[in-house]
Amino acid sequence: MTGHDSEKFGPESHQTALEPTDVIQMDKATPAQQSQNDTDRDIESQRHTSLYQIHSHVSTHDSPPIPQDEHYETGDEIYTKFTPNRKKVIVATLSFCSFLAPISSTSILAASPEVVETYDTTADIFGVSNALYLVFMGLSPLFWGPLGQTYGRKWTLAWSSITFTGFSIGSALAPDLASYFVFRMLTAFQGTSFLIVGASVIGDIYRPVERGTAYGWFLSGTLIGPALGPFIGGIIVTWVSWRNIFWLQTALAAVASAAVVFLIPETIHHARKSDLEGLPRKEQAKKLWSWLNPWRVVVLFRYPNLLVAGIASSSLVWNMYSLLTPVRYVLNPRFGLSSPWQGGLFYIAPGCGYLVGTFFGGKWADRVVKKWIKKRGRRVPEDRLHSCLTAMGVVIPACMLIYGWSVEKEVGGIPLPVIVMFIQGVAQLFCFPSLNTYCVDVMQSKSGEVVAGNYFIRYFFAAAGSAACVPVIDAIGVGWFSTISAAFLVCSAAGVWLTADYGGRWREAIDQKIEEKREQKTQETEVKQNEKS
Repeated sequence: MTGHDSEKFGPESHQTALEPTDVIQMDKATPAQQSQNDTDRDIESQRHTSLYQIHSHVSTHDSPPIPQDEHYETGDEIYTKFTPNRKKVIVATLSFCSFLAPISSTSILAASPEVVETYDTTADIFGVSNALYLVFMGLSPLFWGPLGQTYGRKWTLAWSSITFTGFSIGSALAPDLASYFVFRMLTAFQGTSFLIVGASVIGDIYRPVERGTAYGWFLSGTLIGPALGPFIGGIIVTWVSWRNIFWLQTALAAVASAAVVFLIPETIHHARKSDLEGLPRKEQAKKLWSWLNPWRVVVLFRYPNLLVAGIASSSLVWNMYSLLTPVRYVLNPRFGLSSPWQGGLFYIAPGCGYLVGTFFGGKWADRVVKKWIKKRGRRVPEDRLHSCLTAMGVVIPACMLIYGWSVEKEVGGIPLPVIVMFIQGVAQLFCFPSLNTYCVDVMQSKSGEVVAGNYFIRYFFAAAGSAACVPVIDAIGVGWFSTISAAFLVCSAAGVWLTADYGGRWREAIDQKIEEKREQKTQETEVKQNEKS
Protein backbone atom coordinates (compact mmCIF):
# COMPACT_ATOMS: atom_id res chain seq x y z
CA MET A 1 0.00 0.00 0.00
CA THR A 2 1.40 3.40 -0.99
CA GLY A 3 1.61 6.40 1.27
CA HIS A 4 -1.17 7.99 -0.72
CA ASP A 5 -3.44 5.03 -0.13
CA SER A 6 -2.67 5.13 3.57
CA GLU A 7 -3.82 8.69 3.79
CA LYS A 8 -6.91 7.85 1.81
CA PHE A 9 -8.07 4.89 3.83
CA GLY A 10 -7.46 6.23 7.31
CA PRO A 11 -5.03 5.95 10.22
CA GLU A 12 -5.77 2.25 10.77
CA SER A 13 -4.17 1.55 7.40
CA HIS A 14 -0.78 2.24 8.94
CA GLN A 15 -1.01 -0.85 11.18
CA THR A 16 1.57 -3.49 10.27
CA ALA A 17 1.71 -7.28 10.49
CA LEU A 18 1.85 -8.89 13.94
CA GLU A 19 5.26 -8.93 15.64
CA PRO A 20 6.89 -12.31 16.63
CA THR A 21 6.37 -11.57 20.30
CA ASP A 22 2.65 -11.27 19.66
CA VAL A 23 2.63 -14.73 18.08
CA ILE A 24 4.42 -16.28 21.08
CA GLN A 25 1.86 -14.76 23.44
CA MET A 26 -0.96 -16.16 21.33
CA ASP A 27 0.53 -19.67 21.55
CA LYS A 28 0.19 -19.50 25.32
CA ALA A 29 -3.37 -18.19 25.23
CA THR A 30 -6.46 -20.05 26.41
CA PRO A 31 -8.87 -21.46 23.75
CA ALA A 32 -11.26 -18.52 24.29
CA GLN A 33 -8.42 -16.00 23.96
CA GLN A 34 -7.12 -17.87 20.90
CA SER A 35 -10.55 -17.60 19.26
CA GLN A 36 -10.65 -13.85 19.94
CA ASN A 37 -7.14 -13.45 18.54
CA ASP A 38 -8.16 -15.34 15.39
CA THR A 39 -11.10 -12.95 14.98
CA ASP A 40 -8.81 -9.95 15.44
CA ARG A 41 -6.44 -11.30 12.79
CA ASP A 42 -9.37 -11.77 10.37
CA ILE A 43 -10.49 -8.18 10.90
CA GLU A 44 -6.92 -6.97 10.48
CA SER A 45 -6.58 -8.92 7.25
CA GLN A 46 -9.79 -7.41 5.88
CA ARG A 47 -8.53 -3.94 6.66
CA HIS A 48 -5.43 -4.56 4.59
CA THR A 49 -7.21 -6.12 1.64
CA SER A 50 -10.48 -4.18 1.24
CA LEU A 51 -11.95 -0.71 1.36
CA TYR A 52 -14.00 -0.16 4.50
CA GLN A 53 -16.09 2.72 5.76
CA ILE A 54 -14.37 5.52 7.67
CA HIS A 55 -16.69 8.27 8.98
CA SER A 56 -15.65 11.88 8.57
CA HIS A 57 -14.99 13.95 11.64
CA VAL A 58 -18.23 15.87 10.98
CA SER A 59 -20.36 12.75 11.36
CA THR A 60 -22.55 12.34 14.41
CA HIS A 61 -23.60 9.27 16.38
CA ASP A 62 -26.83 8.90 14.41
CA SER A 63 -25.23 9.31 10.98
CA PRO A 64 -26.19 6.53 8.57
CA PRO A 65 -23.32 4.83 6.71
CA ILE A 66 -23.09 6.07 3.16
CA PRO A 67 -23.37 3.29 0.58
CA GLN A 68 -20.27 3.11 -1.56
CA ASP A 69 -22.10 2.63 -4.85
CA GLU A 70 -20.74 3.16 -8.33
CA HIS A 71 -21.19 6.93 -7.92
CA TYR A 72 -19.31 7.15 -4.62
CA GLU A 73 -16.56 9.78 -4.47
CA THR A 74 -13.82 10.22 -1.91
CA GLY A 75 -15.05 12.75 0.66
CA ASP A 76 -18.75 11.89 0.37
CA GLU A 77 -18.69 10.98 4.06
CA ILE A 78 -19.32 14.62 4.95
CA TYR A 79 -22.85 14.31 3.58
CA THR A 80 -23.84 11.72 6.20
CA LYS A 81 -24.11 14.25 9.01
CA PHE A 82 -27.92 14.23 8.79
CA THR A 83 -30.32 11.35 8.31
CA PRO A 84 -32.41 11.19 5.10
CA ASN A 85 -35.57 12.17 6.97
CA ARG A 86 -33.85 15.17 8.56
CA LYS A 87 -32.67 16.25 5.13
CA LYS A 88 -36.24 16.08 3.81
CA VAL A 89 -37.43 18.34 6.64
CA ILE A 90 -34.64 20.81 5.84
CA VAL A 91 -35.51 20.86 2.12
CA ALA A 92 -39.25 21.23 2.82
CA THR A 93 -38.57 24.16 5.16
CA LEU A 94 -36.25 25.84 2.66
CA SER A 95 -38.75 25.34 -0.16
CA PHE A 96 -41.45 27.08 1.90
CA CYS A 97 -39.08 29.94 2.72
CA SER A 98 -38.02 30.31 -0.91
CA PHE A 99 -41.70 30.75 -1.78
CA LEU A 100 -41.92 34.09 0.05
CA ALA A 101 -39.77 36.62 -1.84
CA PRO A 102 -40.87 35.51 -5.33
CA ILE A 103 -44.57 35.45 -4.43
CA SER A 104 -44.19 38.94 -3.02
CA SER A 105 -42.74 40.09 -6.35
CA THR A 106 -45.88 39.16 -8.31
CA SER A 107 -48.83 38.91 -5.89
CA ILE A 108 -49.31 42.67 -5.97
CA LEU A 109 -49.50 42.68 -9.79
CA ALA A 110 -53.15 41.64 -9.70
CA ALA A 111 -53.89 44.68 -7.54
CA SER A 112 -51.97 47.21 -9.64
CA PRO A 113 -54.99 49.42 -10.52
CA GLU A 114 -56.05 49.52 -6.86
CA VAL A 115 -52.55 50.45 -5.63
CA VAL A 116 -52.31 53.15 -8.31
CA GLU A 117 -55.64 54.58 -7.14
CA THR A 118 -54.68 54.46 -3.44
CA TYR A 119 -51.48 56.48 -3.94
CA ASP A 120 -52.88 58.64 -6.77
CA THR A 121 -50.05 57.67 -9.12
CA THR A 122 -49.72 56.07 -12.56
CA ALA A 123 -49.32 52.54 -13.88
CA ASP A 124 -45.80 53.41 -15.09
CA ILE A 125 -44.72 54.48 -11.59
CA PHE A 126 -46.21 51.31 -10.17
CA GLY A 127 -44.21 49.36 -12.74
CA VAL A 128 -41.06 51.08 -11.50
CA SER A 129 -41.77 49.86 -7.95
CA ASN A 130 -41.95 46.27 -9.18
CA ALA A 131 -38.76 46.70 -11.21
CA LEU A 132 -36.98 48.12 -8.14
CA TYR A 133 -38.15 45.13 -6.12
CA LEU A 134 -36.39 42.85 -8.59
CA VAL A 135 -33.32 45.11 -8.72
CA PHE A 136 -32.90 44.79 -4.95
CA MET A 137 -33.42 41.04 -5.26
CA GLY A 138 -30.47 41.18 -7.65
CA LEU A 139 -28.29 43.36 -5.41
CA SER A 140 -28.79 41.46 -2.18
CA PRO A 141 -26.96 38.26 -3.25
CA LEU A 142 -23.73 40.27 -3.25
CA PHE A 143 -24.12 40.45 0.53
CA TRP A 144 -26.01 37.29 1.49
CA GLY A 145 -23.65 34.93 -0.33
CA PRO A 146 -20.50 36.08 1.53
CA LEU A 147 -22.43 36.38 4.83
CA GLY A 148 -23.58 32.78 4.61
CA GLN A 149 -20.03 31.61 3.92
CA THR A 150 -18.59 33.65 6.80
CA TYR A 151 -21.14 33.29 9.62
CA GLY A 152 -22.89 30.08 8.63
CA ARG A 153 -26.30 29.27 7.19
CA LYS A 154 -28.72 29.01 10.12
CA TRP A 155 -28.50 32.43 11.73
CA THR A 156 -28.10 34.20 8.40
CA LEU A 157 -31.43 32.66 7.38
CA ALA A 158 -32.99 33.43 10.77
CA TRP A 159 -31.98 37.10 10.67
CA SER A 160 -33.26 37.59 7.13
CA SER A 161 -36.58 35.83 7.80
CA ILE A 162 -37.31 37.89 10.91
CA THR A 163 -36.51 41.19 9.19
CA PHE A 164 -38.50 40.09 6.12
CA THR A 165 -41.49 39.70 8.44
CA GLY A 166 -41.01 43.21 9.84
CA PHE A 167 -40.68 44.83 6.42
CA SER A 168 -43.79 43.00 5.22
CA ILE A 169 -45.71 44.71 8.02
CA GLY A 170 -44.26 48.01 6.81
CA SER A 171 -45.49 47.33 3.27
CA ALA A 172 -48.99 46.60 4.56
CA LEU A 173 -49.12 49.83 6.59
CA ALA A 174 -47.26 52.14 4.16
CA PRO A 175 -49.09 55.50 4.35
CA ASP A 176 -47.70 57.02 1.15
CA LEU A 177 -45.96 56.07 -2.08
CA ALA A 178 -42.44 56.84 -0.81
CA SER A 179 -42.74 54.54 2.22
CA TYR A 180 -44.32 51.88 0.01
CA PHE A 181 -41.27 51.99 -2.26
CA VAL A 182 -38.84 51.79 0.69
CA PHE A 183 -40.49 48.85 2.43
CA ARG A 184 -40.89 46.96 -0.85
CA MET A 185 -37.17 47.32 -1.61
CA LEU A 186 -36.17 46.30 1.92
CA THR A 187 -38.45 43.26 1.73
CA ALA A 188 -36.83 42.24 -1.55
CA PHE A 189 -33.34 42.67 -0.11
CA GLN A 190 -34.04 40.42 2.88
CA GLY A 191 -36.12 37.81 1.08
CA THR A 192 -33.46 36.85 -1.44
CA SER A 193 -31.42 35.37 1.39
CA PHE A 194 -33.72 32.32 1.33
CA LEU A 195 -32.74 31.66 -2.28
CA ILE A 196 -28.98 32.19 -1.88
CA VAL A 197 -28.28 30.63 1.50
CA GLY A 198 -30.91 27.93 0.96
CA ALA A 199 -29.16 26.80 -2.22
CA SER A 200 -25.89 26.56 -0.29
CA VAL A 201 -27.58 24.42 2.38
CA ILE A 202 -28.61 21.93 -0.32
CA GLY A 203 -24.97 21.74 -1.39
CA ASP A 204 -23.91 21.18 2.23
CA ILE A 205 -26.09 18.16 2.88
CA TYR A 206 -26.48 16.29 -0.43
CA ARG A 207 -23.96 14.40 -2.55
CA PRO A 208 -23.40 15.82 -6.05
CA VAL A 209 -25.30 12.96 -7.71
CA GLU A 210 -28.32 13.65 -5.44
CA ARG A 211 -28.44 17.43 -5.54
CA GLY A 212 -30.53 17.80 -8.68
CA THR A 213 -33.51 16.05 -7.11
CA ALA A 214 -33.19 18.08 -3.90
CA TYR A 215 -32.85 21.30 -5.90
CA GLY A 216 -35.97 20.44 -7.87
CA TRP A 217 -38.03 20.42 -4.67
CA PHE A 218 -36.28 23.49 -3.29
CA LEU A 219 -36.76 25.49 -6.49
CA SER A 220 -40.44 24.58 -6.71
CA GLY A 221 -41.08 27.28 -4.13
CA THR A 222 -39.14 29.92 -6.05
CA LEU A 223 -41.12 29.24 -9.24
CA ILE A 224 -44.57 28.40 -7.93
CA GLY A 225 -44.52 31.61 -5.88
CA PRO A 226 -44.36 34.03 -8.85
CA ALA A 227 -46.98 32.03 -10.73
CA LEU A 228 -49.56 31.68 -7.95
CA GLY A 229 -48.93 35.11 -6.43
CA PRO A 230 -51.13 37.06 -8.88
CA PHE A 231 -53.89 34.45 -8.59
CA ILE A 232 -53.94 34.77 -4.79
CA GLY A 233 -53.63 38.54 -5.04
CA GLY A 234 -56.50 38.66 -7.53
CA ILE A 235 -58.80 36.76 -5.18
CA ILE A 236 -57.90 39.03 -2.25
CA VAL A 237 -58.27 42.32 -4.11
CA THR A 238 -61.62 41.29 -5.61
CA TRP A 239 -63.28 41.27 -2.18
CA VAL A 240 -61.02 43.10 0.30
CA SER A 241 -58.25 45.72 0.37
CA TRP A 242 -54.97 45.12 -1.47
CA ARG A 243 -53.18 45.65 1.86
CA ASN A 244 -54.39 42.22 2.93
CA ILE A 245 -51.98 40.74 0.37
CA PHE A 246 -49.13 41.97 2.54
CA TRP A 247 -50.81 40.86 5.76
CA LEU A 248 -50.97 37.34 4.32
CA GLN A 249 -47.32 37.68 3.38
CA THR A 250 -46.53 38.75 6.95
CA ALA A 251 -48.26 35.69 8.41
CA LEU A 252 -46.38 33.35 6.05
CA ALA A 253 -43.09 35.07 6.87
CA ALA A 254 -43.69 34.65 10.61
CA VAL A 255 -44.25 30.93 10.11
CA ALA A 256 -41.05 30.76 8.04
CA SER A 257 -39.10 32.54 10.79
CA ALA A 258 -40.22 30.01 13.41
CA ALA A 259 -39.45 27.12 11.05
CA VAL A 260 -35.93 28.38 10.38
CA VAL A 261 -35.16 28.84 14.07
CA PHE A 262 -36.49 25.45 15.17
CA LEU A 263 -36.06 23.17 12.14
CA ILE A 264 -32.94 24.33 10.28
CA PRO A 265 -29.62 23.22 11.85
CA GLU A 266 -26.24 24.67 11.01
CA THR A 267 -25.06 22.81 7.89
CA ILE A 268 -21.92 24.59 6.76
CA HIS A 269 -18.82 22.41 6.93
CA HIS A 270 -16.49 25.31 7.75
CA ALA A 271 -17.61 28.84 8.59
CA ARG A 272 -14.89 31.38 7.91
CA LYS A 273 -15.53 33.19 11.19
CA SER A 274 -13.71 30.37 13.02
CA ASP A 275 -10.50 31.48 11.30
CA LEU A 276 -10.65 34.80 13.19
CA GLU A 277 -10.00 33.26 16.60
CA GLY A 278 -6.82 34.53 18.19
CA LEU A 279 -6.17 37.25 15.62
CA PRO A 280 -5.73 40.94 16.54
CA ARG A 281 -8.78 43.13 15.91
CA LYS A 282 -7.10 44.95 13.04
CA GLU A 283 -6.34 41.66 11.32
CA GLN A 284 -9.89 40.41 12.00
CA ALA A 285 -11.37 43.53 10.41
CA LYS A 286 -9.11 43.12 7.40
CA LYS A 287 -10.12 39.49 6.90
CA LEU A 288 -13.81 40.23 7.41
CA TRP A 289 -13.72 42.91 4.73
CA SER A 290 -12.00 40.56 2.30
CA TRP A 291 -14.66 37.90 2.99
CA LEU A 292 -17.71 40.17 2.96
CA ASN A 293 -16.63 42.43 0.12
CA PRO A 294 -19.34 42.19 -2.59
CA TRP A 295 -16.60 42.25 -5.20
CA ARG A 296 -15.89 38.61 -4.26
CA VAL A 297 -19.12 37.73 -6.05
CA VAL A 298 -18.70 39.93 -9.11
CA VAL A 299 -15.11 38.86 -9.78
CA LEU A 300 -16.23 35.25 -10.25
CA PHE A 301 -17.64 36.23 -13.63
CA ARG A 302 -14.10 36.15 -15.00
CA TYR A 303 -14.86 32.45 -15.31
CA PRO A 304 -16.70 32.22 -18.67
CA ASN A 305 -18.60 29.10 -17.57
CA LEU A 306 -20.14 30.95 -14.60
CA LEU A 307 -21.03 33.94 -16.78
CA VAL A 308 -22.77 31.69 -19.32
CA ALA A 309 -24.66 29.87 -16.54
CA GLY A 310 -25.77 33.23 -15.17
CA ILE A 311 -26.98 34.45 -18.56
CA ALA A 312 -28.79 31.15 -19.16
CA SER A 313 -30.59 31.47 -15.81
CA SER A 314 -31.35 35.08 -16.71
CA SER A 315 -33.01 34.08 -19.98
CA LEU A 316 -35.33 31.76 -18.02
CA VAL A 317 -36.20 34.40 -15.42
CA TRP A 318 -36.65 37.06 -18.13
CA ASN A 319 -39.04 34.67 -19.84
CA MET A 320 -40.94 33.98 -16.61
CA TYR A 321 -41.42 37.59 -15.48
CA SER A 322 -42.07 38.97 -18.98
CA LEU A 323 -44.74 36.28 -19.37
CA LEU A 324 -46.38 36.72 -15.95
CA THR A 325 -46.21 40.51 -15.50
CA PRO A 326 -48.50 41.61 -18.36
CA VAL A 327 -51.12 38.86 -18.11
CA ARG A 328 -53.84 41.19 -16.83
CA TYR A 329 -52.99 43.80 -19.46
CA VAL A 330 -52.74 41.32 -22.35
CA LEU A 331 -55.13 38.42 -21.72
CA ASN A 332 -57.96 40.23 -19.93
CA PRO A 333 -58.70 42.47 -22.95
CA ARG A 334 -58.05 39.60 -25.40
CA PHE A 335 -60.73 37.40 -23.81
CA GLY A 336 -63.03 40.13 -22.46
CA LEU A 337 -62.31 39.51 -18.76
CA SER A 338 -63.09 42.26 -16.26
CA SER A 339 -62.56 40.86 -12.73
CA PRO A 340 -59.04 40.61 -11.18
CA TRP A 341 -59.60 37.02 -10.06
CA GLN A 342 -60.57 35.97 -13.60
CA GLY A 343 -57.25 37.20 -14.97
CA GLY A 344 -55.52 35.53 -12.03
CA LEU A 345 -56.81 32.15 -13.20
CA PHE A 346 -54.32 32.23 -16.07
CA TYR A 347 -51.46 32.09 -13.56
CA ILE A 348 -52.59 28.65 -12.43
CA ALA A 349 -51.35 27.10 -15.70
CA PRO A 350 -47.63 27.90 -15.29
CA GLY A 351 -47.92 27.32 -11.55
CA CYS A 352 -49.20 23.79 -12.11
CA GLY A 353 -46.46 23.32 -14.68
CA TYR A 354 -43.80 24.25 -12.13
CA LEU A 355 -45.36 21.86 -9.62
CA VAL A 356 -45.45 18.94 -12.08
CA GLY A 357 -41.90 19.69 -13.20
CA THR A 358 -40.75 19.39 -9.60
CA PHE A 359 -41.35 15.63 -9.72
CA PHE A 360 -39.24 15.10 -12.82
CA GLY A 361 -36.78 17.93 -13.53
CA GLY A 362 -34.33 17.39 -10.68
CA LYS A 363 -34.37 13.62 -11.04
CA TRP A 364 -33.66 13.97 -14.74
CA ALA A 365 -30.64 16.17 -13.99
CA ASP A 366 -29.24 13.56 -11.57
CA ARG A 367 -29.93 10.78 -14.05
CA VAL A 368 -27.94 12.58 -16.74
CA VAL A 369 -25.03 13.08 -14.33
CA LYS A 370 -24.94 9.36 -13.52
CA LYS A 371 -25.11 8.52 -17.22
CA TRP A 372 -22.03 10.65 -17.92
CA ILE A 373 -20.18 9.24 -14.90
CA LYS A 374 -20.71 5.77 -16.37
CA LYS A 375 -19.52 7.03 -19.75
CA ARG A 376 -16.41 8.86 -18.49
CA GLY A 377 -15.62 6.84 -15.39
CA ARG A 378 -15.60 10.02 -13.31
CA ARG A 379 -17.82 13.04 -12.55
CA VAL A 380 -17.30 16.31 -14.41
CA PRO A 381 -19.50 19.23 -13.22
CA GLU A 382 -20.24 20.40 -16.78
CA ASP A 383 -21.86 17.07 -17.72
CA ARG A 384 -24.95 18.03 -15.72
CA LEU A 385 -25.68 20.86 -18.16
CA HIS A 386 -26.63 18.39 -20.90
CA SER A 387 -29.88 17.77 -19.01
CA CYS A 388 -31.35 21.21 -19.76
CA LEU A 389 -30.42 21.74 -23.42
CA THR A 390 -33.61 20.40 -25.04
CA ALA A 391 -35.96 22.21 -22.66
CA MET A 392 -34.10 25.51 -22.88
CA GLY A 393 -33.28 25.47 -26.59
CA VAL A 394 -36.44 23.91 -28.04
CA VAL A 395 -39.42 23.42 -25.74
CA ILE A 396 -39.64 26.78 -23.95
CA PRO A 397 -38.87 28.92 -27.06
CA ALA A 398 -41.55 27.00 -29.00
CA CYS A 399 -44.06 27.60 -26.20
CA MET A 400 -43.26 31.32 -26.15
CA LEU A 401 -43.74 31.64 -29.91
CA ILE A 402 -47.05 29.79 -29.85
CA TYR A 403 -48.25 31.81 -26.85
CA GLY A 404 -47.29 35.20 -28.26
CA TRP A 405 -48.55 34.78 -31.79
CA SER A 406 -51.76 32.97 -30.81
CA VAL A 407 -52.67 35.92 -28.59
CA GLU A 408 -51.50 38.44 -31.20
CA LYS A 409 -53.50 36.84 -34.03
CA GLU A 410 -56.42 35.89 -31.77
CA VAL A 411 -56.40 32.19 -32.62
CA GLY A 412 -56.82 29.11 -30.47
CA GLY A 413 -59.07 30.64 -27.83
CA ILE A 414 -58.31 30.27 -24.12
CA PRO A 415 -57.09 26.63 -24.17
CA LEU A 416 -54.02 27.24 -26.38
CA PRO A 417 -52.23 29.83 -24.21
CA VAL A 418 -53.14 27.87 -21.08
CA ILE A 419 -51.62 24.66 -22.49
CA VAL A 420 -48.35 26.27 -23.65
CA MET A 421 -47.99 28.17 -20.36
CA PHE A 422 -48.31 24.85 -18.53
CA ILE A 423 -45.75 23.12 -20.77
CA GLN A 424 -43.19 25.89 -20.45
CA GLY A 425 -43.66 25.75 -16.66
CA VAL A 426 -42.78 22.04 -16.68
CA ALA A 427 -39.81 22.68 -18.98
CA GLN A 428 -38.36 25.36 -16.72
CA LEU A 429 -38.07 22.79 -13.92
CA PHE A 430 -35.90 20.75 -16.30
CA CYS A 431 -33.53 23.75 -16.54
CA PHE A 432 -33.22 25.46 -13.16
CA PRO A 433 -32.13 22.40 -11.10
CA SER A 434 -29.40 21.71 -13.65
CA LEU A 435 -28.07 25.29 -13.70
CA ASN A 436 -28.33 25.88 -9.95
CA THR A 437 -26.72 22.58 -9.03
CA TYR A 438 -23.91 23.24 -11.49
CA CYS A 439 -23.11 26.48 -9.63
CA VAL A 440 -22.59 24.50 -6.42
CA ASP A 441 -20.77 21.57 -8.01
CA VAL A 442 -18.25 23.63 -9.93
CA MET A 443 -16.88 25.50 -6.86
CA GLN A 444 -18.00 23.74 -3.69
CA SER A 445 -15.74 25.84 -1.42
CA LYS A 446 -17.27 29.06 -2.78
CA SER A 447 -20.81 27.81 -3.33
CA GLY A 448 -22.37 30.79 -1.54
CA GLU A 449 -20.59 33.33 -3.75
CA VAL A 450 -21.18 31.37 -6.97
CA VAL A 451 -24.92 30.97 -6.32
CA ALA A 452 -25.09 34.64 -5.29
CA GLY A 453 -23.50 35.70 -8.58
CA ASN A 454 -26.00 33.63 -10.52
CA TYR A 455 -28.96 35.25 -8.73
CA PHE A 456 -27.33 38.67 -9.00
CA ILE A 457 -27.36 38.59 -12.78
CA ARG A 458 -30.66 36.74 -13.21
CA TYR A 459 -32.72 39.20 -11.16
CA PHE A 460 -31.37 42.19 -13.04
CA PHE A 461 -32.71 40.58 -16.20
CA ALA A 462 -35.95 39.85 -14.34
CA ALA A 463 -36.20 43.53 -13.44
CA ALA A 464 -35.55 44.50 -17.07
CA GLY A 465 -38.17 42.06 -18.32
CA SER A 466 -40.74 43.19 -15.77
CA ALA A 467 -40.19 46.88 -16.52
CA ALA A 468 -39.96 46.56 -20.29
CA CYS A 469 -42.68 44.06 -21.12
CA VAL A 470 -45.73 46.34 -21.05
CA PRO A 471 -44.16 49.31 -22.95
CA VAL A 472 -42.55 46.98 -25.52
CA ILE A 473 -45.77 45.00 -26.02
CA ASP A 474 -47.62 48.28 -26.54
CA ALA A 475 -45.01 49.28 -29.14
CA ILE A 476 -44.47 46.05 -31.14
CA GLY A 477 -47.13 43.61 -29.94
CA VAL A 478 -47.04 40.49 -27.80
CA GLY A 479 -46.06 38.30 -30.76
CA TRP A 480 -42.77 40.03 -31.50
CA PHE A 481 -42.00 40.46 -27.81
CA SER A 482 -42.41 36.69 -27.32
CA THR A 483 -40.14 36.17 -30.33
CA ILE A 484 -37.43 38.24 -28.62
CA SER A 485 -37.79 36.10 -25.48
CA ALA A 486 -37.58 32.91 -27.54
CA ALA A 487 -34.42 34.11 -29.34
CA PHE A 488 -32.81 34.96 -25.96
CA LEU A 489 -33.50 31.41 -24.77
CA VAL A 490 -32.08 29.79 -27.91
CA CYS A 491 -28.86 31.85 -27.69
CA SER A 492 -28.53 30.94 -24.00
CA ALA A 493 -29.00 27.26 -24.77
CA ALA A 494 -26.20 27.49 -27.34
CA GLY A 495 -23.95 29.01 -24.66
CA VAL A 496 -24.83 26.21 -22.22
CA TRP A 497 -24.02 23.62 -24.89
CA LEU A 498 -20.58 25.17 -25.41
CA THR A 499 -20.05 25.27 -21.63
CA ALA A 500 -20.96 21.60 -21.31
CA ASP A 501 -18.25 20.75 -23.83
CA TYR A 502 -15.55 23.34 -23.07
CA GLY A 503 -16.35 24.68 -19.59
CA GLY A 504 -13.72 22.49 -17.91
CA ARG A 505 -10.99 23.91 -20.15
CA TRP A 506 -12.19 27.45 -19.48
CA ARG A 507 -11.99 26.87 -15.74
CA GLU A 508 -8.50 25.40 -15.95
CA ALA A 509 -7.27 28.31 -18.07
CA ILE A 510 -8.55 30.91 -15.59
CA ASP A 511 -7.19 28.95 -12.61
CA GLN A 512 -3.79 28.83 -14.30
CA LYS A 513 -3.80 32.59 -14.90
CA ILE A 514 -4.75 33.23 -11.28
CA GLU A 515 -1.97 30.95 -10.05
CA GLU A 516 0.58 32.65 -12.32
CA LYS A 517 -0.42 36.08 -11.00
CA ARG A 518 -0.19 34.80 -7.44
CA GLU A 519 3.30 33.42 -8.03
CA GLN A 520 4.38 36.63 -9.72
CA LYS A 521 3.08 38.68 -6.80
CA THR A 522 4.89 36.40 -4.34
CA GLN A 523 8.15 36.78 -6.25
CA GLU A 524 7.79 40.58 -6.34
CA THR A 525 7.18 40.62 -2.58
CA GLU A 526 10.27 38.49 -1.96
CA VAL A 527 12.38 40.79 -4.16
CA LYS A 528 11.20 43.85 -2.25
CA GLN A 529 11.97 42.19 1.08
CA ASN A 530 15.46 41.24 -0.13
CA GLU A 531 16.09 44.80 -1.28
CA LYS A 532 15.08 46.16 2.13
CA SER A 533 17.33 43.69 3.97
